[in-house]
Order: sequence, then C-alpha cells, then structure tokens
Amino acid sequence: MIRFLWLIRRELWEYRAAWILPAVIGGLLVLAASFGHVDVDIAGARPGPDALGGALLFGFGIVFLFVMLAYSSWYLLDCLNADRRDRSILFWKSLPIGDAQTVIAKLATGLIAIPLIYFAAADVTTLAIAFIVSLRARAWIGNAMWHPGQWLQLQALWLYLIATLAIWLLPVAGWLLLVSASVRRATVLWSLLPPLAAVWVERVLLGTNWVGRILAIRLVDGYPATAFHDLSGSLLGAFGFPGASRAAAPASVWALLAPLRFVAAPATWAGAAVGAVLIGVAIRVRVRNVDP
Repeated sequence: MIRFLWLIRRELWEYRAAWILPAVIGGLLVLAASFGHVDVDIAGARPGPDALGGALLFGFGIVFLFVMLAYSSWYLLDCLNADRRDRSILFWKSLPIGDAQTVIAKLATGLIAIPLIYFAAADVTTLAIAFIVSLRARAWIGNAMWHPGQWLQLQALWLYLIATLAIWLLPVAGWLLLVSASVRRATVLWSLLPPLAAVWVERVLLGTNWVGRILAIRLVDGYPATAFHDLSGSLLGAFGFPGASRAAAPASVWALLAPLRFVAAPATWAGAAVGAVLIGVAIRVRVRNVDP
C-alpha cells in the first residue's frame, strides 16, 4: 500500500499541472471576486438565501469540475506514452515494481487523486470567495453563502461525483490508457479516430447508430440519468446537465443523489467490465511495448 501511494505521489511530482492548474483557477476566481462587480440585481421576488447560496457555490464548483474532467482525460492519454517518450520506462522496469502496479497507480491518479485535488481547490476557493463577497456585496448576498447546510451538501456532491464518475468513466479511462500505451505519437488523434470510424462504418454499412448511441450514453446523458434523480428544476439543471430543464429553484442535493439506482444499473457494471478488460490489455501492451 505504501509503495502504491508513492507511485501516485510520483505521478503528481511529474505532472505538476495537476495541482498548479486548479491553484491558478482558484486564484483567478478570487481576484475576480476581489476586484470585480459582485453585487446582484434581482428583478421581481428576491430568492431565498439557501437558493442563492447554493447557486453561487455550485457555480464556482462546476468550473473546477469541467477543467478537472478535461485535465484527467489528457493525463490518462499521456502518462504511459510519456514513460516511453523520455525512456523512463527502462528505469521503472528495473525496479521491483510490476507493470500492473504502475498502470493501476496511473489510473488511480487520473480518476481519484486529481479529482480530490480539484475538490480541495474548489473548497478553498469558495471559502475565500464567500469571505470576500460577504465583505463587498450587499448583506443579504454575502450572508447567503454562509449556510452550513449548503457547504455540507457541496462536500457530499463532490465526493459522490468523484466516486461515481470513477466507476462510470472506467471504460473511457481504460481506452485512453490503452491508446497511451500503444501509439508513439498523436495520441489525441488515435483516441478519437477509432470510435468515429466505427460510428461512420456502422452508419454506412448498416444504416444504424448503435455505436454512436452507446458513446453518447457513456459520455453525455447516461451518467446524470443513472446517478441522479429527476434534475428538472434543480441546481444541476442550471449548468447544462443533460436531461435537466431550466432551474426554477435549487433542490436539495440529498434529494438528487441516487446511489442505489447507480449501483443497480446494468450499464454501470457493464461499463466497468469493459473498462477492466481495456486496462488489462493496456498492461499487457506496456509489458511488451518499450520503444518510444
């Protein structure tokens, strides 16, 4: 276990952008709150403090979430390829560390460690912004961000997203690792071409779109429909989650989470099985593919 944690620390040392990027984003948001216009003009009825506070906190967090998803994808696509590119794979193979341990450590870094770093950065940033806004804005706006219930819900939402996305996106992560271990260059292009080619060939030869629909379910609308209850009128709907209509009033996070449905869904574990196979193939490819 200690060796595994050191492998993850090694990844974070080599990919310093994993913690520098969220720190920069947090700093920019804090600067915007410090020197920007933070007052809010509401036409009509004033929203309740819980509604306003929840919308502001979730709005800041969603910025970190989208950047985290993009950076984690890039990391998984680059990590195994970089070992061969700089020849460090020869050094690591000389140590008593198996290829399976190395690949699983990189997988854990991309799906768990990096999201936790962004989670911590989002927490620190929202605390700093809440403090600044409470000093600069109208009292009712500043006070809206200091509700313990909203903070607790935000923590629960972040941890739930990290855990469920790690399982749901396992086939995507496995595919990115396989591409990273297999190709020599143009990893982004190779990660996109086979799925797009499969969609095109199916449409031309069969006139159907099963592959495209499977990809859409895995990448776009399948996760929110499986991991959450009805998003209509919720905070998540305000920020573009598929299947969610315009947010009328933020619903409680506890009412949105659907962990039992997520665990019981066949798509969850079918995807996890595919991801496990792809990761296993990536390990075998790394064992044999040493040349840059």
